[in-house]
Amino acid sequence: MNLKIAFLQILPGKSLDENFLIGKKACIEAEEKGADIALFPEMWSDGYDLPQDQDQLNALAIEKESAFLSGFRDLASELQMAIGITFLEKHSPKPLNSVAFFDRTGREILHYSKVHTCAFDLEKVLDGGEDFYTADLDFGRGSVKIGAMICFDREFPESARILMLKGAELILAPNACPMEINRLSALRSRAYENMVAVATCNYPAGHPDCNGHSTLFDGVPWQAEGVRDMCAFEAPGAPGVYIAELDLDRLRTHRSNDIMGDKYRRPDKYAILSDEGVCGIIGGEFVHW
Repeated sequence: MNLKIAFLQILPGKSLDENFLIGKKACIEAEEKGADIALFPEMWSDGYDLPQDQDQLNALAIEKESAFLSGFRDLASELQMAIGITFLEKHSPKPLNSVAFFDRTGREILHYSKVHTCAFDLEKVLDGGEDFYTADLDFGRGSVKIGAMICFDREFPESARILMLKGAELILAPNACPMEINRLSALRSRAYENMVAVATCNYPAGHPDCNGHSTLFDGVPWQAEGVRDMCAFEAPGAPGVYIAELDLDRLRTHRSNDIMGDKYRRPDKYAILSDEGVCGIIGGEFVHW
């Protein structure tokens, strides 16, 4: 059983209304190409525009119950196709970098806000999310458990590991940065170590600091015949609506037979991971704040 994922690797417009129309057109194209779910790049509502002035930023932020989100909810129902729409979410004291997933009936099944914000850069004006979530996505021919992480979240193994422990088979990851060998390697690692598929949608070349190369790593590094490439799909740099297929049967067979993921974890040995006082190792010794 294959799940068809549409990567909406497209350029944004100059306003919320324009982005809705561009996004709607891309979703219609995705449905015409047979997609089960369409995924937008990071913060599509404003094209990842992050003014550092708080008043300007707040003016760009939208409510989850806004007409923009409702429009994509209705579109998911109309097209009978799931949609993962990203947006700058109104929140106090600072906005959030969020994604909402609507299933093919228009029902919201997952709402996630980026936990690991790029607080060292433009995203210092944002609040971070509180947790990682999973949900069952019914796509008509079957169901798959999805989770979400956004861009910089991928650099923290804990993001994907928590989602795996919560049952995720597919992690959908909106993105807005240059996808080069190191970032792609991080995505490959998250897929490999957790036996989970990771689908990342980026803005195309032509958008500031982005280069396309949306990817699907299917989480299956080997089969009976030997080692295989987990990269099931990589888009070029150009704008477009790209379709990739995830073989769910193959992934589930791998998850049931292999040794990765949760099979041989030793959580009793990992206490340091939740010790908030540890900040690094100097001279072979743990340093606390």
